[in-house]
Amino acid sequence: MITKEELYRFCSTFVAERIARIQKNIEDIQMSLTSETKSSAGDKHETGRAMLQLEREKLGQQLAEAEKMKQVLSKVPKDGNTATVGLGGWVVTARADYFLAISAGEFKTQQKSVYCISAATPIAKLLFGKQIGDTVVFKGQDLKIVDIK
Repeated sequence: MITKEELYRFCSTFVAERIARIQKNIEDIQMSLTSETKSSAGDKHETGRAMLQLEREKLGQQLAEAEKMKQVLSKVPKDGNTATVGLGGWVVTARADYFLAISAGEFKTQQKSVYCISAATPIAKLLFGKQIGDTVVFKGQDLKIVDIK
């Protein structure tokens, strides 16, 4: 039996690992930039440095996005009102289960699968504010809300 706490931990681990991976890549690039010596092919050297700088900027943006995910996750209530779908809600539909927190992918056990999705996803936008028994139409298919945990 999956618990909401397990889903929250899964999302937390996802964010922490992503941040650590990005920070390591930034450190590696920084090391490459500082250890690289100017070669006799000056233009080639400058092009290589520029490419590393661009990669570092891209990783900086990814790190900022991951930090935003971490902030959103910190706002997810550990327990709360389950009468309507909101942030931190675990929505059980006739087709699939969704945990509305961050986009962390699928949490899977032998018995069940729960999709951890961001509140900004199209399906989450449809589910927000709904109650048990309500039906939403997503990609032409009816999704009836069976339970909210």
